[in-house]
Amino acid sequence: MGFELKCDVFNHEDYIPDKYTCKGEDISPPLSWTEPPAGTKSFALINDDPDAPMGTWVHWVIYDLPADLRKLPEAMPKSQSLDDGAKQGVTDFGCVGYGGPCPPPGKPHRYYFKLYALDTLPGLPAGLSKKDLENRMKGHIIGQAEIMGYYKR
Repeated sequence: MGFELKCDVFNHEDYIPDKYTCKGEDISPPLSWTEPPAGTKSFALINDDPDAPMGTWVHWVIYDLPADLRKLPEAMPKSQSLDDGAKQGVTDFGCVGYGGPCPPPGKPHRYYFKLYALDTLPGLPAGLSKKDLENRMKGHIIGQAEIMGYYKR
């Protein structure tokens, strides 16, 4: 079995509960993952919606997560730097930290939570964009796990 990302409140390709969206408390869901590839020195996570009307919408960027970490609790703080050394980037809402699904009324959107195992501990500054983080991760991704949830209003 490979590197897997899981969520305690929805399964892959299930609907994300309202609690984790703009309709509810708009808090991050609890995530956990299995043993990463050998050589993992840190993790990064990107959550985005490729079905947004104006192109892919970024909901969460978090990186410099320690290699011994295996879960993110519900309701992660919305601060640039966390106690374990992790950093959070800026979302397309213009804020730091998780911003839950909030699509326009209509068909369901897909929300991907992508966890990257990296062979380096980047020590990056807080507040990076998804694009900046992806550029800095190039050549350092040794594993990837993801879960996708749907949401519609």
